[in-house]
Amino acid sequence: MRTEKFDVAAMPQVSPDWAWGGADGSGVRVAVLDSGVDGGHPLIPGLERSVQVVTGPEGAAQVADCEPGDVAGHGTACAGLISSIAPAVAITSVRVLNDGRQGTGAALLAGLGWAIDEGYDLINMSLSTAKPAFCLALHELADRAYFRRCALVASAHNMPVRSFPWLFSSVISVASHDEPDPWAYYYNAAPPVDFYARGVKVRVAWPGGAQILSSGNSFATPHITGISALILSKHPGLTPFQLKTILYLAATNVRRDNGGHHDTP
Repeated sequence: MRTEKFDVAAMPQVSPDWAWGGADGSGVRVAVLDSGVDGGHPLIPGLERSVQVVTGPEGAAQVADCEPGDVAGHGTACAGLISSIAPAVAITSVRVLNDGRQGTGAALLAGLGWAIDEGYDLINMSLSTAKPAFCLALHELADRAYFRRCALVASAHNMPVRSFPWLFSSVISVASHDEPDPWAYYYNAAPPVDFYARGVKVRVAWPGGAQILSSGNSFATPHITGISALILSKHPGLTPFQLKTILYLAATNVRRDNGGHHDTP
């Protein structure tokens, strides 16, 4: 990556302590769109509900309650990371992927639309689709979420592939860095990725009460979701625009004075 300088607005009152100091995620509801979540995992104490996308009687995708399970493990890993940062959040698992971590565009749209309409504060999307046929519908859902004060936190693709919804400006898009500090995240002045968070050799929860080491933008994203949950817990009612602004001002490479400008990582 090339280094790019960027100006920093002078708002010294916005710091990590101001943004989330003393918060634990209480009062914030997070939907995790993924492969499901292991409801019995000790690292995920706040699993409030589990639903999955199923085929309705007329062949349309719809959402129904289900047992809190996860054969693939991906959703459990993401939920565990969110809980590690914001232990008091209320998490709902929205299963849109099957056992092989694959899913359909229809399932993704149905799950996302349901979570937006249910009024979740944050939706963690450590997934994307590269199929252009779903771009417009996802864009409309992302805009609906934005105007309903529902913040979408989405992973950038691990490969140089054009996929959605992380490319949309209305979402908070995340890629990974290789530092070990879960609280260190960086603003990116060269869009479309907004932030870089910890995502390399991360210890994550795994079904059956286990833990493994894994890497990828998928696991950087729940770090930002967790920090966002803390911010919303301490400052209820923020719009997605305000939330992203606070994330920017509290980022590791923005909050420290460096002569009026900083560098991207």
